[in-house]
Amino acid sequence: MLTFWALLNCIMQLESQEVAKLYQTEFIRNARAVGVLWAVCTLCFAVIEVVILIQPSWVATGELHFRPEQFKSPEQMPQSGYFGLYEICIETDWMVPECKGSLASLSPIPAFKTAAVFICMSLVMVWISVGCLVLFRFCNSATIYKVCAWLQLSAGFCLAVACLVFPDSLDTPEVHTLCGNGVGSFSLGRCSVHWAFVLAILGVLDAFILSTLAFVLGNRQDALLPQDFNPHAKDLPET
Repeated sequence: MLTFWALLNCIMQLESQEVAKLYQTEFIRNARAVGVLWAVCTLCFAVIEVVILIQPSWVATGELHFRPEQFKSPEQMPQSGYFGLYEICIETDWMVPECKGSLASLSPIPAFKTAAVFICMSLVMVWISVGCLVLFRFCNSATIYKVCAWLQLSAGFCLAVACLVFPDSLDTPEVHTLCGNGVGSFSLGRCSVHWAFVLAILGVLDAFILSTLAFVLGNRQDALLPQDFNPHAKDLPET
């Protein structure tokens, strides 16, 4: 009778081990899929950072309603256009707008230098995290995930600071040309937020989501290894 129960217990242990291996295999597969998705989103976020930096479509003028006879000269008429960190573009009668400033000069509009510096810092940290993806083949995955998480968290913080500093710097002559005298700190006058500024705000959320996911993946890496895994087993003497 005792032999029967011992045999039954042994069978149940074998079955539980097989079930545990199946769950572990599924867990590893899902974790790798999430890791690939995280890497792709990290690369997309890096591209978004470049677009945010170079695009002058942070703020644009709204729809203008006026009569030309209200103004003594064409120079006094309200102008329409858009601007970003490096360029201010004024729409003309031709198809191509007239833009002042250029990213090629690496000199942002004086009022927006602080925002430009923070976005450049964010851009550098994001692309460093992209470069760290290559190290997954050579270094511990948990360490790489956590390094990338801190980089992305810092990049999101810098981008958030830039999004706060930018509207605080609007009270400048360059912006008054487009947005009128009603413009001021955190006041757009007759202008409105354009798509590049919205993309920057979404980039902040993206950075915090990616960093959180990287922290989770880094903390779960130990659970992906088999219980009997020993990285120093090859160094043990044979008996």
